[in-house]
Amino acid sequence: MSNSSNRRKRFADYKTDAHNWITLSTNEYYPDILPYACELYKPVLVLFGQLIKSSESSERLLQQISEIRQTWMRVQLLRVFRRYVSPSTPVEMTKRKTSIPEIIKTFGGQFRPIQEVQEAYNSRPLPDEALCAILWEYRDRGRKGYDLTERFFEMVRTRLPNLTIQGPERAGKDILMGSIFFDYPNPNRPVDFAIYGNTNDVLAIGLARYDSDRGGAQEDDRPGQYQSVIAEILGYTQAHNLGTKIILLNDGPGLLLGSMWDDYVRLEERYPDKVMVLTLRMVPERLTLEWLRSE
Repeated sequence: MSNSSNRRKRFADYKTDAHNWITLSTNEYYPDILPYACELYKPVLVLFGQLIKSSESSERLLQQISEIRQTWMRVQLLRVFRRYVSPSTPVEMTKRKTSIPEIIKTFGGQFRPIQEVQEAYNSRPLPDEALCAILWEYRDRGRKGYDLTERFFEMVRTRLPNLTIQGPERAGKDILMGSIFFDYPNPNRPVDFAIYGNTNDVLAIGLARYDSDRGGAQEDDRPGQYQSVIAEILGYTQAHNLGTKIILLNDGPGLLLGSMWDDYVRLEERYPDKVMVLTLRMVPERLTLEWLRSE
């Protein structure tokens, strides 16, 4: 290990004043958000009511929702469907139209009858403030992650102007490893960003998450998931004699809960000089061209 890498601060070195190194996303107050939530989601609830009236069964209601072409509207309707008709149905599963017959077969027996759905819907005001507030939580959950990647991209471009960073800065599809390395054995592996040098060499692959209040099983799962991804990517890069690094961009108060900080320390220390765990506030003194280009 070089002298420069010995002097480089590690993620572990920040633990004594960890609270000073996390970035808090701005949050909105309740009930201040209600007017905005009701304005945004009233069209969703109106359309849901129309679909209820034209559906002879709850199964048919789900089929009609799956036929809505506008992605955002369809996803919101599916979330409302889950609340009114089938709380056991995974929303992610309902997003795939091809999964609808399987969902009906698996969960259809637990669907609330359409007559009861209509009665429950009619019992609530329009717009339903409670349901609008729930839907707003989904919107806010994704925004923090989008803010994180957008600000990171800006910092990289400002501090390392000769490099190129690619990936969805806010909403958008993840980069697939098969588009970064043409012969990658798991081409559909999604990552959040890639940093390229001026000769188009891949300097770093990145994963980004904003943790608001992770804990319990989620706290245990995240480092384990990262471990398998890191092992897979580094297995490929080392077999091809590539110096590609891995950046874990994690931020938010969830890092201070339980063993999360120590779990990330262990991940970084398991792969010295190959993996770096960062918060936005650490970028200026840790994410350097020297480290990205080091062997």
